[in-house]
Amino acid sequence: MVRKTTRITVALLFVAWTIDYVDRQVINLALPSIGETFGLSHGERGLIISAFFAAYALFQIPGGILSDRFGGVRIACLAVMLWSGFTGLTAAAWSFGALLAVRCFFGAAQGMFPGAALNTLGARSAPAERNTANGWVQSSNAVGTLLAGLLASALLSSWDWRAMFAAVSVLGLVALVAIRRWMPPPLPEVQTGAVRKARGATSTLLRSPVMWGFALMFFAYDVVVWGLNSWSASYLVERYRVPISQAGLAAIGPTVAAAVCAIVGGRLSDRFRGRPRRIIVPAMTAVAALLFLLPRLPSATLFVVCGTALSAAAGLCYIPCFSVPLRSLPANLNGVAAGLILFGGQLSGIITPAVVGYVVDRYSYTAALTMLIVGPVLAILAVLCVPQTTKSFLARFSTVTRLPEHTDGHADAPRP
Repeated sequence: MVRKTTRITVALLFVAWTIDYVDRQVINLALPSIGETFGLSHGERGLIISAFFAAYALFQIPGGILSDRFGGVRIACLAVMLWSGFTGLTAAAWSFGALLAVRCFFGAAQGMFPGAALNTLGARSAPAERNTANGWVQSSNAVGTLLAGLLASALLSSWDWRAMFAAVSVLGLVALVAIRRWMPPPLPEVQTGAVRKARGATSTLLRSPVMWGFALMFFAYDVVVWGLNSWSASYLVERYRVPISQAGLAAIGPTVAAAVCAIVGGRLSDRFRGRPRRIIVPAMTAVAALLFLLPRLPSATLFVVCGTALSAAAGLCYIPCFSVPLRSLPANLNGVAAGLILFGGQLSGIITPAVVGYVVDRYSYTAALTMLIVGPVLAILAVLCVPQTTKSFLARFSTVTRLPEHTDGHADAPRP
């Protein structure tokens, strides 16, 4: 049974990460209005998304290192406070250049949060249940996306995009107060696997081809996620003439499916004791097939149905991208490990929205969405190359901690 400390931590991080995604995702539905305000092309609209991800990606690894050094809760609170301020400043942007600058600062602030959150979770959960707990936390991403769609649809139908950003910036205060007031103390180190790190452990992880293999896997996963999340609303408006006030509602099915399957993927990762290949190969094969079908459907209804199935299959792959490192490494290395893997995903966030916008301008939405098949292909190739179990993973990192390679407080020894 999951400990009370772990359950409370999951609940608080779920709330914070939901608000994180609301603040981040509302801009996707606001893009058509922002484009009209500043007279932007599709490519320039994509750059607004990419500006966020450039800073977000750059701060993933530093955020993880700072969290391992100074504590995840402290860095998480700092991140929430800063990103909420920059969400509010988005409403004050007076030009395309000013908007790009504000979104960069916003991305930097949010970039410190993921490593801090996973450091916080690692210090308050046992390795054998960590992927399940992380699955519940990461399901907040889909919930935040859903709430962003609902809030943006409601606010944009009554107010303009500037008023919407000013309103949602207040939500971060909720997360900040909740974390500071109710976050429980860490579990005893013997329960979390928080052992003394060997000298140079952080730099060893950052230089490791194995860790970069997991980062590549998450990059590939996010090619699909950010390609669709950034452009689905615009596609529905432009291809099927769906009103902007309803485009956000079309995300309900896909986001609920993604949330449920993130939880399932986390649970399966603990049950399989890692072994991401068992999940990613079949799920990403289905994603590739659905991506080919998606832009060739004759109606918005079929697009949403297909998108829901696609989101479910992709959602299964979220936690497996982290499962072996976070299960295998001690808790006091979770921040940097998560930051490195997330850095790979955010590189995709920098590249994919802008590339999709460019292909739409030069060719078509059909070509752009079909191009996203490179994501599942790359994910399958990456998962075939990385260690599948704690034992095989730790064999590559015998100098990182003082744990024996076959230890099994969090490895793969048979259960009694």
